[in-house]
Order: sequence, then C-alpha cells, then structure tokens
Amino acid sequence: MKIKKLLIANRGEIALRVMRTAKEMGYSIAGIYSDQDKEAAHITLADEKVYLPGDKLSDTYLNIDAIIKAAKETGADAIHPGYGFLSENPNFAESCEKEGIIFVGPSSEAIRAMGNKIAARKIATDHGIPVTPGLTGTPEQLLADHVKVGFPVLIKAAAGGGGKGMRIVRTENEIESAILSTSSEAKNYFGDGTVYIERFFENPRHIEVQILGDRHGNIIHLFERECSMQRRHQKIIEEAPSITLTAEIREKICSAAVQMARSIEYFSAGTIEFLVDKDLNFYFLEMNTRIQVEHPVTEMITGIDIVRQQFLVAEGKPLSITQKDINIKGHAVEVRVYAENPASNFMPSPGKIKYYSFPAERSVRMEEPKLHHNSEVFSNFDPMISKVIAWGENRDAAIESLTEFLPHYAILGIHTNIPFLLTLLKLPDYLANRLHTRYIDDHLTEINALSSRIKDSLNKEIPLIGALIYSLNYHSHSKSPEKNHKAQNGEISSILHSHSGNSRLQKPNIWKQIGYWRLYQQIHTTLDEQENVIIINSKEGCSIDYTLDEITGKAALSKNTDGSYNLELNGKQYKLYLTGQPDNVQVQYGGYIFNFDRKDIAANDHITLPSVQIHKADSGDIISPMPGKVLAVKAAEGMNINKGELLMVIEAMKMENNILAPYDGVIDKILVKVGDNVDASSHLMHLTKLSADVTDRA
Repeated sequence: MKIKKLLIANRGEIALRVMRTAKEMGYSIAGIYSDQDKEAAHITLADEKVYLPGDKLSDTYLNIDAIIKAAKETGADAIHPGYGFLSENPNFAESCEKEGIIFVGPSSEAIRAMGNKIAARKIATDHGIPVTPGLTGTPEQLLADHVKVGFPVLIKAAAGGGGKGMRIVRTENEIESAILSTSSEAKNYFGDGTVYIERFFENPRHIEVQILGDRHGNIIHLFERECSMQRRHQKIIEEAPSITLTAEIREKICSAAVQMARSIEYFSAGTIEFLVDKDLNFYFLEMNTRIQVEHPVTEMITGIDIVRQQFLVAEGKPLSITQKDINIKGHAVEVRVYAENPASNFMPSPGKIKYYSFPAERSVRMEEPKLHHNSEVFSNFDPMISKVIAWGENRDAAIESLTEFLPHYAILGIHTNIPFLLTLLKLPDYLANRLHTRYIDDHLTEINALSSRIKDSLNKEIPLIGALIYSLNYHSHSKSPEKNHKAQNGEISSILHSHSGNSRLQKPNIWKQIGYWRLYQQIHTTLDEQENVIIINSKEGCSIDYTLDEITGKAALSKNTDGSYNLELNGKQYKLYLTGQPDNVQVQYGGYIFNFDRKDIAANDHITLPSVQIHKADSGDIISPMPGKVLAVKAAEGMNINKGELLMVIEAMKMENNILAPYDGVIDKILVKVGDNVDASSHLMHLTKLSADVTDRA
C-alpha cells in the first residue's frame, strides 16, 4: 500500500529528520503539537497540524487515543513514531493496526516480544545467543534471590530504555533502596514498575548492530556502532564502525543480531545491543524496535537512508538492498549536544536560548530542531538539543571535523555540554580507544579539570575586549527591551553595520557610548568573576585604544553577515559570539563561554532580577537548583536530618535529581509538595542548622 499522507507522532529533530525523507518520497505531512511547540519547526514545516491540549505528556505526545484521532482527522494513512515517546509501545502499534493505519515500524508482536528485557533475554537464550546472568521478579523476590547473581549488579527497569531506571549496586547495604527506587522510577517513566537485576561487568564496551528486515523474510545488518562513551547510562558519543572489533568478531556479532531478528520474524529498522568485555566476548543486552538516535553514523558509512527503508518496508515492499550491497566506507562520529552542565554532575539546564547559530558552510551533518534566538528548552523533555555527525576517510579525520566545527556552534543563555564534548574529543584515552561505558563517570573530575585548564589556556583578553566594545556600542539609551530577534541578539546596528570586513564607521559621541562623564575613562569589569580595570585611551566608533594591566592595545569589533563578530586585536583576527545587555554580556570564544560584567553601570531598569539563590543554604533556605517537577518528598517537618541525607527528588529533563541535606539540621518548614512545578529560584524547604555542640551531644 502506497503511503500518501504521514502523521509524525513526535517532535524536535527526529520529527524533522523523518519529515525530510518523507517529503523526498512525496508524502504529505501532518504533525502534532502541544502548547510548548506551537511555533516549533516540525509544526511550521508540516502541511497540516493537530493541537493536543493538556499540560502533561500523558495528555499529548504519550496520548494514544489523541494521536490516532489526529491521524483520522487529517486523513493520514501512516504514522511514524520516531524514537522515544510511543515508538516502542506495543499498544500504540496495535491501535494503528486495528484502525487500518500503517505503523512505520515493526509489528506490535515484535515490539512486545523485544520491548520487555526479560522476555528478550529468554529469546536470546533459546537461540544460543549469550546473555549476562540475571534475575527478575518482585522487589521482594529480588531482595531474597540477588545472591545468586553476585555483586556488582546492574538493576534495570524491564520496560526501560535510554539509560532510564538503571543503577549499579556493589554492596549488600545498597540493594534494597536501589531496587525500590528503580521500580518507582520505572513506574513513573514507563508505566511499568517491573525490574530485573543482572551481573555488572566492569569496564565493558557497548556495541550495537543496526538491522533491517522486510515483510518478505529478508533480514540484513548494516554493521555495528560503538556507543561506549556514556554519562549516567546515556550515550554521548557514537561512532561507526567500532575500531574495537576484529573482523572475526564483527562477523559473529552481526550474525547474532540477524539471527535474533529472524527469530521473531522482525521487519523494519531495529538495533540489537551487546556488552563486549575486554576479551571481546559479547553478551546480548536488549533490542530497540525503532530508529535509533545514532542512526546517522550508520547512514554515513553505508550510504543507506534508514528512514527511507522503513517507509518502503511499511508499504509492503521488499528491501531495496541485499547484504552483499552493504560495505563500510570511512568512519563517522556523532556527538549529542545536551542542555546540561557537566561541571555540576550533568545538571539539566532548561531555559531560554539567547543566541543560537552554527556555520552555514560546514563539513558536518546537523540534526537539530531549527532553533533560533529566543527558542526555549523545556524541562519536561529530554535534554538533547541536537546531534552533530562528522564523516572522514578514517576516525582521526572525522574527529578533526568535529573539533573544527564545535567551537563555532554557539548556544548562549543556557548551559550546554559543547565545551565538555570538545574536551572528550581531545582526550588521549578517547583518541587511543581506551574506553568503556563507565569511563566518563569514573573520570568526570579529571575531565572537568582538563576542560577548565583548556579554557584557562585561552587568551582572556580576547573575550574581555570583545565584550567591552559590544557593551560600549549597545543601545544603552533604550529604556525598554527590544522585541525583535536582532535586539535579543544584542544588535548594535546603529553603530556597528553588518559586514565581514573592518571598514571605518561614523564617529559617535564618546560620552553617549561610555555612558556618563568620567574624570578618568576607567571601566571596572569582571570576566568570569575575575576583576579587570580597563582604561579607554581613545574611542572611534567600534574601535578603541585601551590600557589593561599597564599594557596598551588596539581593538575593533565588527559584525559578520552570519551574526557572529570579528574582533581585530593588536593586528590579529578572532571570531566571537556575543549576546546580552550593556552591563552583562555572554561571550563564546573557542567553544567556551565567558561571562562579562560591567560594574560601572547599573542594570537596565526594565530587567526584573530573580530571587537570590543561596546555593550553600547557610540561611536555612533550600532552593531548587533547576526547573522541574517535585517527584518525591523524603523528609517531614520537625525531622532531624543528617548531612547528605535525601530531602526530595526533582525530575528535570527525564532525569531524577536528588536534593541532599547540606548539613545536619532540623526541618522547620516544607514549602512544596509532590507534583509541584518549581524553577531555579523556588524555595523548597527551610532547614535550621544544628550547632556543633548540639551535634556532638546527639
């Protein structure tokens, strides 16, 4: 059956990725959206759109009935689920089948067979594919029988995926709380609290095989991907092919994947995931019955459009390729750009993006949701912003393309992991392939320290002087915020014309630009809280002569046609990305973010300052470190709490974040309840600190 109209039951970059191939195949596109996505690109570019009301995911992107209704209303004869959300929900696939709607994916029976890790392990065992030792059962049964597996163990949500609901337990005294927490988290994310435990292998590799099958019994593989660089059980760098495997092991692991898929008569795209130990023994982990986030690296080394193959299979056609047609060409590496702060244990960083851009001319593939200045990253969705994929004749060439591109991928206003990714790509252990799935978690302190050293090695005068000129030439006389994107990008067009050269500009009134009369033209600034005093010796438009630390310099700032800025500093050229107000400017230089403040001028009077956050909670106020939803309150008023004890759990960007007591104390007041939405200035509770003598007597 030829698909005529496709409804995409997803959002963001994967919705756009599916849309791109669907339009190439001549399909009409219908999209769904919630309140947060009214202006999202996956909706504005769709031919039709259907609004899903509600403020919870269960009302919108997880609402099977509403999505089926949307397909019927638009006359869509097929639905592509993307990844995440309902993509591996057998009930969703079954509902499509019952309504005569083509589900672009496998059968509901295959999803059901592979979607539960316990059932999938049994199928693997029945077909001679090695699996890790493990157990399943109720929390009570697992607590009684876990000794059969031995420590360390990995506790997983049976219906989980994407690293959600996973915990490593190494000692007996951790097991009970870990099993109960995993069950609770699994129930919250997947609607199924079933968990199982398996033996945890130290320092394994995560290697997965991409397979394709059709309804005519043809099943092939597209070789493997290495996904061992993970943080908090979630992938961050993926590459294809794996340089870990020998040709012999590659043949064995790919054959095992095809055998696994054939055993359930699988069709569509799917991925079989394996753990590989130091001796290259491999063990079946799970099967993902959907397109994977990291599918582009496979597409780039094989030349196969996997989404196109999904559509052809969904229409009942045989695969257009055979196994002998598939060859590996070159090497591809993908990095995931997340809204998070690696320096704070990957704390989610939702919020408004003040500046967003990347080079139009580039040697990498971008999969991103077409964000722009003022786009918002929401706390109730996954923190991934985009994917950057590079291909090269070899691994080193692909990595080099990424390290050249990422410094010019500018996202200002929120924390991202771009500096962290740049650091990972330069790590000697990464370059030498001395990796395992726990590498980042085990070496996080050292990686963050290296990232800080790389940033510290950059010449601070470059972002400092660039931000100063930007500040001096901002519309400082304006008393109201400008509404257009140019203004939000710190537009200084009345003085700084958009161009890529360094032509001289009209002379402005220096006192209007500096701000007010000064006996000495000294400007007190900070860059990342480091104080600097800059003396302006002369100023002509966007060019200044200055003195910093008793050394004079010359600089000029000009705006490029792509929205970036060119700084000419003492005869050399540097590219910067800038946004902000005259008193506070964010600068991206060399892939790292610098915060510039002027202490000689007050903040604009239209700016509303947020509540003061007392991060160390010395006053007793425990303040949320991030926007999110209160998932659990573990303490009660009047309770004595020891330092490090769990106070509450806040969910942000599909991650549970524990709020721990910063000191010994007594809880005087709890100010939030389960289900409350909080932001990064919300007061959660008040904790009176116990004095040392009280603690000693206790």
